[in-house]
Amino acid sequence: MPDFPIRKILTLVEEIRHEGGPPPAVPALRGAVLAVVANPYAGRFEPDLQPGMEDLKPLGLMMTDRLIAALGGREGIDSYGKGAIVGAAGEIEHGALWHVPGGYAMRERLGDSRAIVPSAMKVGGLGATLDVPLGHINAAYVRSRFDAVTLSVPDAPRAGEIVFALAMARGGRVHARMGGLEVWQVRGEDGLR
Repeated sequence: MPDFPIRKILTLVEEIRHEGGPPPAVPALRGAVLAVVANPYAGRFEPDLQPGMEDLKPLGLMMTDRLIAALGGREGIDSYGKGAIVGAAGEIEHGALWHVPGGYAMRERLGDSRAIVPSAMKVGGLGATLDVPLGHINAAYVRSRFDAVTLSVPDAPRAGEIVFALAMARGGRVHARMGGLEVWQVRGEDGLR
């Protein structure tokens, strides 16, 4: 059974009050939670990584709960994304361990969420940045929710670590005006529209 001991957890909330032009009536919020964990597969090739996804499910739920609380509760959260930075002794596939535990945890806690959870992963050194993509939780074609949260941990990932990240937002880009499906038009039936 893989073990992913946590070295540290970081939580970030960004309140966007201005982007040029008039201030929005309600500031947009973007938040992220990151967990720096030991990589049990570092330095070796493991042919079967599937059990690791199961072992990471409690971490996904705990991180989701922390992020929802940091954003002030479930109400209004309408976009999400996930990502991972794998330390140099690991491989990018170790970041893919996060697809089920991170994505399904957010979907479970956010309730009615049909759209795919956007994702990004990479191998990187200390302080590597990751742009975690965001997308609407129910309709992939809502352009105003196409966004990203840039994340970094100054002392992570060490070679034998992974940084797992979850991101959510309440509201889209300030002054979004690129057309596409509007939030009020979302039917939420197929994850697209």
